[in-house]
Amino acid sequence: MKNLIISPDTEEKLIKKHGLRRIDVEQCFRNRERSYLIETRPEHKTEPLSEWFIAENDRGMLIKVVCIFIDGMVHLKSAFPPNDEEISIYNTISKSY
Repeated sequence: MKNLIISPDTEEKLIKKHGLRRIDVEQCFRNRERSYLIETRPEHKTEPLSEWFIAENDRGMLIKVVCIFIDGMVHLKSAFPPNDEEISIYNTISKSY
């Protein structure tokens, strides 16, 4: 994904804290089967608003991807294994394609 921007700090956190790489995030975008959700929690509010989704990478690992869309570019905020509550919310509210 040429339009995916990952800051050095975010990339370091992905690797060290979650054992994820850029390719894992790219695979999630390709494998996504449901809609994005808008992040509405006040403590996570950004301008423009963050959006998120949950999808599997090619190894079958579920990953929550949080990003911001600006001028055709995708700015990754975070990616990590989702907890049960996030999976439930996503599966309940998001729309499948």
